[in-house]
Amino acid sequence: MKTEFAPAGASRRIVQRGGFVQAIRNSLTMAYRGLLKIKRTPEQLFDVTLQPILFTLMFTYIFGGAISGDVPSYLPVIIPGILVQTVIGTSVVTGVQLREDMDKGVFDRFKSLPIARIAPLAGSLLADTVRYTIATVLTFVMGYLMGYRPEGGLGYVAIAAVLVIVCSWAVSWIFAFFGVIARSASSVQGISMIVLFPLTFLSNAFVPVETMPDWLQWFVKFNPVSHLVSAVRDLANGGTLGAEVGWSLLAAAAIVAIFAPLTVKAYMRRT
Repeated sequence: MKTEFAPAGASRRIVQRGGFVQAIRNSLTMAYRGLLKIKRTPEQLFDVTLQPILFTLMFTYIFGGAISGDVPSYLPVIIPGILVQTVIGTSVVTGVQLREDMDKGVFDRFKSLPIARIAPLAGSLLADTVRYTIATVLTFVMGYLMGYRPEGGLGYVAIAAVLVIVCSWAVSWIFAFFGVIARSASSVQGISMIVLFPLTFLSNAFVPVETMPDWLQWFVKFNPVSHLVSAVRDLANGGTLGAEVGWSLLAAAAIVAIFAPLTVKAYMRRT
């Protein structure tokens, strides 16, 4: 009887593939855990359900007449801006909840389980995409009820929605990093707001760039949030897939490339 042995390199690759598949399965399981937490404590969805409604109403009726002359003319401008601002703002919760779980010792319990160490972190970020989806749908629905009719059609609106969700997931890696390195959940929220406010309010989300001072226009034009807002407007209002979509995806990829390794490295040290 002849016994054949696989080369050492081949067996190592098989183990690595098996570990990668296990990590994906464990991450999906942890994502399901995150969804169960939302089901048991639905008040976690207050920010993604009430905020789109309140912000859309307030910003539209406060700035509509002053900027565009009337509310209907302002809706194609403000709805994409509110959408981006709301969904990206929701990604802050990722870091806050991550810090809370670490403070409660939840991640210490996960270390005793036969799961991939990265699974709790990856699962948490994956589960939050449901929150982004809810905020996206509610913003478009609220805009429609107020009279917003995107000329791009339902297909391009769906593409715009997916684009915002993908970019918000990328931004959530920044706040996840803060969640891992910060000492408390309140400090995570404070640091995140310092980063979030300039990105969202110093953009073209609410007012035309031409009305700003020249020195501020320079920042706004390079702000990745401005590119994302412009991409959503091009898709929803004009039905065009232009360069702004590419710039938005490029910025999202750059954020993930920088902050994902930093977050994972910091997370592995803490756990």
